[in-house]
Amino acid sequence: MIRHLPNLLSALRLLAAPFAAWLIVHEHDIAAVLTFAAAGASDGLDGYIARRWGMTSAFGAWLDPVADKLLMLFCFSALYFVGAAPLWLLLVVVVRDLAIVAGWLLIKLLALPAASSPLFIGKLSTLVQILYIFTVLLLLSFDVDAPRLVLAAAWACGLFVILSAAAYAGIFLRGLFSGKRIA
Repeated sequence: MIRHLPNLLSALRLLAAPFAAWLIVHEHDIAAVLTFAAAGASDGLDGYIARRWGMTSAFGAWLDPVADKLLMLFCFSALYFVGAAPLWLLLVVVVRDLAIVAGWLLIKLLALPAASSPLFIGKLSTLVQILYIFTVLLLLSFDVDAPRLVLAAAWACGLFVILSAAAYAGIFLRGLFSGKRIA
């Protein structure tokens, strides 16, 4: 049973995604920030456990990023729905993730050689997205109106998402046209 702990944590994060969004939409802000924080902590914990004790699996390598992406997607959508996040930021996040999925499907469809390790900028983009959501949820929880802070955080988040998308697109296109292994 211990061997499956990382996958269990990822599965719980997957289940937390719609629950966190429901909490946001129904203005249970403190519960939403706590749920989001617990989900974020589970992301770090499952990765640590899997690497530290060699409990990695092909299923876990797939489940972990899916749980992360769905948590982000549900939370960004809910924050947009309640007017706490701009539409353009939601669209940038969604378009980037759809482009990455489309690229991955193309790699599989064309049987291109590809490594599955994420880029540092991709991990940094995810971290900035987590910090953005957490900040907005904290502000909502304490009923603090800080439009300049939220706008600056949105721009920073959008910038990292765009930089990440550009990095992945560059690697994909180089691999596609050179025939070399895609990183």
